[in-house]
Amino acid sequence: MTPWNGDDSSGVGVSAPAERALSFISKSLHDVQKSANRDLKLMSQRAKSFRDLANTLDKEWEKGVETFTLPLSKNSSNLLRKIRETGPPLSGPPFSPITSISSKDNSDFLKNLAPSLPNFRRSHSDPNFNNRLTDEASSGRAGGGPAFNSQDSKSGWDLMPKYVPSSQRGGGWADWSQPKPFPGIRVNDGDWPRVKERTGGSKKYQTKIDDWEPIRRAKESVKESLKELESTAATSKTPAEFFENVKKTEFFENVKKNLKLTPIKQSAFGAKTEFENDVAPLDVTELLENLVRQSEPWLDQLGVKKDVSEKLCEALRSYKRKEQPAALNSDSREISTSNKAVVKSVDDLDLRIASVVQSTGYRYKGGLFGEQAAATDDDDGRRNIAIVTTASLPWMTGTAVNPLFRAAYLAKSGKQKVTLLVPWLSQKDQELVYPNHMTFDSPADQETYVRNWLEARVGFRPDFKIAFYPGKFSTEKRSILAAGDISQFIPDREADVAVLEEPEHLTWYYHGRRWTDKFQHVVGVVHTNYLEYVKREKNGPLQAFFLEHVNNWMARIYCHKVIRLSGATQMFPKSMVCNVHGVSPKFLHIGEEIATHSKEGKVTFNKGAYFLGKMIWGKGYRELVDLLNQHKDELGAMDVDVYGNGEDSAEVEATSKKLGLRVNFHRGRDHADDTLHGYKVFINPSISDVVCTTTAEALAMGKIVVCADHPSNEFFESFPNCFIYKNSEEFVQKVKEAMASEPVPLTAEQRYLLSWEAATDRFLDCAELDKLPPKNGSLETVLPTSGEEVAEKKKTMSLSMSMPNLGEAVDKGLAFTHFFLSGIEQARNVSGALPGTMHPDSQFCRDLNLPPPLVQRPVYTW
Repeated sequence: MTPWNGDDSSGVGVSAPAERALSFISKSLHDVQKSANRDLKLMSQRAKSFRDLANTLDKEWEKGVETFTLPLSKNSSNLLRKIRETGPPLSGPPFSPITSISSKDNSDFLKNLAPSLPNFRRSHSDPNFNNRLTDEASSGRAGGGPAFNSQDSKSGWDLMPKYVPSSQRGGGWADWSQPKPFPGIRVNDGDWPRVKERTGGSKKYQTKIDDWEPIRRAKESVKESLKELESTAATSKTPAEFFENVKKTEFFENVKKNLKLTPIKQSAFGAKTEFENDVAPLDVTELLENLVRQSEPWLDQLGVKKDVSEKLCEALRSYKRKEQPAALNSDSREISTSNKAVVKSVDDLDLRIASVVQSTGYRYKGGLFGEQAAATDDDDGRRNIAIVTTASLPWMTGTAVNPLFRAAYLAKSGKQKVTLLVPWLSQKDQELVYPNHMTFDSPADQETYVRNWLEARVGFRPDFKIAFYPGKFSTEKRSILAAGDISQFIPDREADVAVLEEPEHLTWYYHGRRWTDKFQHVVGVVHTNYLEYVKREKNGPLQAFFLEHVNNWMARIYCHKVIRLSGATQMFPKSMVCNVHGVSPKFLHIGEEIATHSKEGKVTFNKGAYFLGKMIWGKGYRELVDLLNQHKDELGAMDVDVYGNGEDSAEVEATSKKLGLRVNFHRGRDHADDTLHGYKVFINPSISDVVCTTTAEALAMGKIVVCADHPSNEFFESFPNCFIYKNSEEFVQKVKEAMASEPVPLTAEQRYLLSWEAATDRFLDCAELDKLPPKNGSLETVLPTSGEEVAEKKKTMSLSMSMPNLGEAVDKGLAFTHFFLSGIEQARNVSGALPGTMHPDSQFCRDLNLPPPLVQRPVYTW
């Protein structure tokens, strides 16, 4: 092959690994060529032996016809006996092998048989003769004819009746110019060797066998592959480029197919499995142990301690270990390698069950009323992540901003395909929710606004989709509630991973397909401490008690994993605590500019303290008013500027004026607005937040933050500009200390902790997306057989490979109960749902291009 003309000035050629790879390819091609030459030589020798045998028989027959009075040779007598025993009945009187050859009938028979000999010789010269002879022995003779023996197979005598002229069998003469194909075998003309016709009027046939067609094609294929490799090497500048180009060639694909080491088997369920050895079925002790383990929740409810069930399982395993050696000694030859691996890992029952289920090709995909739709293979293999949230811009709330940034930075890596699903509100609700009575005529207009706002803050244009679902604003709950089955807005072919921002909120009144049935993995992110809000209402403790259990119910049946931003939220099943939120790069840039100006000696902060947030009592305004009123004299002439809009704006302002507080109220604005850069201290006394976004943004801009000692602020305790107070007296002390201090510039590590890049990494680690099986639900590798690999492989095994347990059965029952209750309009209204939110109305159908309600839910009447 042609070497590379690389650009390396040092003159160094191909690297050592590349040279070894090329040497391996060259050696392999050389071995293939040698093997082909040996096969051709062997085939030529076989054809020559057949030709010699045919010439000998031809001469012997001619001699026998000329001299009728001479006794037949031994070979001729054998030939006649074969014809008599295996051939079809001939016309004329019966023929006996011991009859004298001088008989007239026998003489006529020999004369008529002579023309068939050249054709018999011609058929023996065919390289396909041996293969067709074997096919005839295995298929043709199975129909009732005499069986071959070894000698007959080598000489082919029993095929002579097939070349007897048809006149002797009651038919006309056949065309003997071409060899006759064997029964049941289709022969192409191009596969026969070319034979020269008779020349010079001679009665003898001169045969010449050219290259056999299949071998000729193989030669041409090898030559084309070599030329393709040479052209690839000539156009490649580096070894790396060469191997990348080779992967695109047809030669590479053919080699890859022929080098498959593990044969793929077809299971009884129609699925393909890559296990070479059959896996032994579960025995009685393993089934009993699995039953005991799956019954642990019920046994616990009956008062049976877990120690008792563990002792029972250990007793079953001990019995298994006692019985297994006897079985091994009784017939050790029948035990396969996979069975030996099972004996070694008998204690790992989960892996054992998964191995058995996998060996059958069965995949349990879950679903309350059947298996979910099979996921389609993606062209590039990337994960499809659908992020569903409860709010959208321009409503500046945490559930609108943070999911938007999460979608942008997940899509930025290019490893996932992301879809953001946000609510679409009617014109009336838009005026109530969005600032300055902003409205949009269509979802496309709102999408344009959202993308422009995001691009201005992240500095790049992320590649992800935005979809809308119908939603209605509840003034009583001050939040948006979904209408209908919002999972239908994610196509089934893209239903892979779902991220439910506020999963309890999204599923309170949800009536549709279960999220865990449609998606392979569902992750819930808890944003809001709803129990804290409910406790402040009438009959708050009682409402909080019921709400806590309802939230647990929703998270259990609709999520595989729950991420709590802080310990301020209630406990959820299958949950963990981690702050997976960050701040916009714009706030970090502002902080860097302020730090640069401070080093240059410029005045950076010329204003005092401020507070920013949605103006409702539960968002920290109650705590702020109480603290300022309680320590009004101690704080002296210090003013606090408040920025925000909300349902309680008028009431908050009236209360502050009534109490004589030094608070200046302003309309809400973006935290990155230029008018807010001059403030030095950000006061956030809220204890209802889970993780306050405005606190993180103030720290990123280099400000001092005064906040309460609360689980929602644990993430910020390590920052030097975070002043935490434990009681009202410390509040005054920390505020005065902050007003008299200068902020400490953030380090590079602290800036990274606040960034969305770090938050995205934390989210991926907590969601464990890297441990999920491929999108088609199969394992990437074969199950381990050694004890050392069992523990590691068990962590990455798909839950779909195991049998459904009792916990899943309970979850399905709970999901069915919720689906049933959420489908009753009266029950929905009693529990607080808005009327008409079970299904989208006609206006939503027009806005979102959905079929009309009567088409989606036809009414069949007489």
